[in-house]
Amino acid sequence: MTAGFTFERLHHVQLDIPAGAEDECRAFWHGVLGMTELPKPPVLAARGGCWFRGGGVEVHLGVVADFRPSGKGHPGIQVNDLDALADHLAAHGHEVVRDGELPGHRRFHSHDRLGNRLEFLEPLPRAAGA
Repeated sequence: MTAGFTFERLHHVQLDIPAGAEDECRAFWHGVLGMTELPKPPVLAARGGCWFRGGGVEVHLGVVADFRPSGKGHPGIQVNDLDALADHLAAHGHEVVRDGELPGHRRFHSHDRLGNRLEFLEPLPRAAGA
């Protein structure tokens, strides 16, 4: 039995930010990670926040009144050349915590300038004949 629908892809992930933190977001998501800022529709722009896209990843940063970065919740962003990204983040002052606990992947965790947890991962190469 099917429900008649299918999931196609994740459109975006939203992270919370405090009011007035848009420039900090731009400094990280555009300045450090090189993502492109997207224009928000006017009705949504009035709420504050900002949106970014890089590759097939879209991140929306939305203002909340009682902001607290999540200690556990996070986006998992698959990348090519995990080591280059780790070096780049470290060079910009962002801690990189490597973790080998996800089978079939290399990964690390870091944080944006507001303390939001981020996971970056890269699939391990498949063994020949696997």
